[in-house]
Amino acid sequence: MPTERNIILFDLFGVVARHQRPGALDKMAARCRASTPAFTTAYWACRPPYDAGRQSPPEYWTAVLRRLALPADADTIEELRLTDIDSWSRVDDRMVAYVRSLRGVAEVALLSNIPPDHADAFLAAQPWLHELDHVAFSGRINVAKPAPAAFQHSVDAMRAAPTDFLFVDDRAENVSAAQGVGMDGHLFTDRDELASAIGTWLRRNDPGM
Repeated sequence: MPTERNIILFDLFGVVARHQRPGALDKMAARCRASTPAFTTAYWACRPPYDAGRQSPPEYWTAVLRRLALPADADTIEELRLTDIDSWSRVDDRMVAYVRSLRGVAEVALLSNIPPDHADAFLAAQPWLHELDHVAFSGRINVAKPAPAAFQHSVDAMRAAPTDFLFVDDRAENVSAAQGVGMDGHLFTDRDELASAIGTWLRRNDPGM
């Protein structure tokens, strides 16, 4: 049964945080003396088990380097790891302020695809995350969006019903997956459009607002 709670569940990258820093993949490719297209293909092809916490950082970077037929020495792996973490470290301060402001009218949670070591660095650098009602990182819960289990984790952890949630993401496949488990979904484009959509959603759930 629905608990009639209002829970706004945010994606992180592309919504509250910036996408990968421009030029980061070129920088990592140059460190490996590989072409950017070849490096980018290997980087993303090997990513799913790392995002889901099923590979350690050395295992992930070894897989990337082997796909490029390159040696996987410890110094190279650590340099790539730190460069990668830094490349995903930027937030949109305006969106952070908006997300924090919503806690006055709803419960606010976060569900992000992010490897465990990235999650540790992000939590250390962004103390506002500790203010949220729930934070789930794929590398820690061992499942990544758009798998239904990723969304179900937040439902179970918050002792809620799927219908209590509005999920916000910039990727249509993730929004569709959330809707598939019974959540409302919103495809993010910008803050002002999102604020209007959230206002409508809250009024629909609480006509007395």
